Amino acid sequence: MTQPPHDEPTAKSPEELREQVERTRHELGDTVQALADRTDVKTRAREKAVAVKERAGTKAQEWRGQAMAKAQQVAHTVEEKLPEPVKQKGAAAAQGAKEKAAQAEQVWQDKAPQQLRDRKAALLAGAGAVLVACLLLRRRSHG
Repeated sequence: MTQPPHDEPTAKSPEELREQVERTRHELGDTVQALADRTDVKTRAREKAVAVKERAGTKAQEWRGQAMAKAQQVAHTVEEKLPEPVKQKGAAAAQGAKEKAAQAEQVWQDKAPQQLRDRKAALLAGAGAVLVACLLLRRRSHG
């Protein structure tokens, strides 16, 4: 932001001067907010952690899908080569594994909404703190 020399008038009327002052206040407020955002290491670290956690969850689901596909392929190959009594025992074991997997999935589904609610509360609290800080900074600059 460049300033005109002090010996030259910057506004032709008081109204223009008020507009310039208001524009300068807004620019200064934006600059202060940008600086505050950059220096809020805790919030930036938290946001980064959330992003990493989400990427890890996405990758885990991808790997889970690949593992399930491979397991089904291996199971089909093994099933073709086994005698009938062994197939029956294997089918019973597979059913038990499917039930346990379904239970584990249900536990994950029950737990995930609570984790999202916890994260939402933290984000709202952080946003409230930033809003209060901005209001205090503006109050000081106006007062």
